[in-house]
Amino acid sequence: MDVINIKEKLNLFTETWTPKIIANVDNHMVYLAKLDGDFIWHKHDDTDEMFLVIEGVLNLEFRDRQVTLNPGEMIVVPKGVEHRPHTSEGASVMIFEDAGTDHTGGIESELRKENHARI
Repeated sequence: MDVINIKEKLNLFTETWTPKIIANVDNHMVYLAKLDGDFIWHKHDDTDEMFLVIEGVLNLEFRDRQVTLNPGEMIVVPKGVEHRPHTSEGASVMIFEDAGTDHTGGIESELRKENHARI
């Protein structure tokens, strides 16, 4: 039961679209990630995904609308909902999802980086 300092953890890496594990909660993972530019359209058939913006602005596109999240705001994307994160100025986010979730929903892409390190 150690205290986790989010800002200190964010200073440990610079890679984008590469979530880093900061904690486990039962069968779920808590990640920090730095995002920049556009990710790919994808979905997670069997799990919800939560995004909490820590720094910057995150846009989440859905097939029928777009949602903009500012620091301190969060959203839960329900399982099976296709979405695409993107940010024009960069963002740091916390992501909460089931352990073992494929972060591209199985779609092959150069942005697919499933080897998440613990920091």
